[in-house]
Amino acid sequence: MSIKSLIINPGSTSTKIGVFEDENLLFEETLRHSTEEIAKYATIADQKDFRKEIIMNLLKEKNFDIKSLGMVVGRGGMLKPIPGGTYAVTDELLNDLKIGKQGQHASNLGGMLAREIGDEIGVPSFIVDPVVVDELCDVARYSGVPELPRTSVFHALNQKAVAKRYAKETGKAYDSLNLIVVHMGGGVSVGAHKNGKVIDVFNALDGDGAFSPERAGAVPVGALIKMCYSGQYTEKEVYKKFVGNGGFNAYLGTNDMRDVEKMVNEGDAKAKEIRDAFIFQVSKNIGSMSCVLKGKVDQIIVTGGIAYDKEVVAGLKEAAEWIAPFTVYPGEDELLALVQGGLRVMNKEEEALVY
Repeated sequence: MSIKSLIINPGSTSTKIGVFEDENLLFEETLRHSTEEIAKYATIADQKDFRKEIIMNLLKEKNFDIKSLGMVVGRGGMLKPIPGGTYAVTDELLNDLKIGKQGQHASNLGGMLAREIGDEIGVPSFIVDPVVVDELCDVARYSGVPELPRTSVFHALNQKAVAKRYAKETGKAYDSLNLIVVHMGGGVSVGAHKNGKVIDVFNALDGDGAFSPERAGAVPVGALIKMCYSGQYTEKEVYKKFVGNGGFNAYLGTNDMRDVEKMVNEGDAKAKEIRDAFIFQVSKNIGSMSCVLKGKVDQIIVTGGIAYDKEVVAGLKEAAEWIAPFTVYPGEDELLALVQGGLRVMNKEEEALVY
């Protein structure tokens, strides 16, 4: 018997939803929210009712009977560190989403909305591979400062999905492969997948690895300390310089790589140099992860929106294809990845993990 599902993927200024029957997409919609609308709410959790109303109104417009749903799946949020997999939205998990256990992020709303809608119609609610998936090997956690351990915050959903896709397409088991997965979107994360676990990854949110369209990545620590104590900025202003207004946004005033590509094509030498610096940094991240895997890399997988940029991909290949062959999966299909995670539980291929 087929299973219909509602999939909810909240972003900072949008809520993407999809309705599926098994893995077949019936319809999807990206609901946009203006900065002014979002600014009305003091916290991420406060946005829940606003976003829920928009979702329910859309389903009514589509004449979709929500009582026909068999499950609701939301994108996972900033929970405590957990292994990868599909989790039922329990009371404890829900509470940690509300308080933002590891921080405030729009993805926290995914599980909240899934649980509330699921409870109303009496069906299970899940999250899949949230951004806090933590499978780091012990030595990867050391930073050099005991009070500041390295943490795992990355594009776990898409990284895991494309790694499993590659394994399936090549007729191999995911847990038999050594892969380097490069996700390039608003943030960048480069992970070392060893036998089904992401044993090391550059934190995509909080100052690790390459800069990205809107994040600064790793920066000189001494200069950062001086900036923080200069008296010129509040804590919030400093953080915004690194997450939101960093990277391409800081250098070129845009977080859209299509704009950057246009600047380069029009002869903007500065834009080209900054794009080259981005390729340079991501390539260094790939090289680092090849050492984590001790040179035994089966494939390098490049994904995310920037993977559509042929010049960036060509630059990465030129720098790193000597390590392993490249497979490119442009964009991200997070809705499909979420429904697949839920179906694995509903079809009893695996059990829902307990938070």
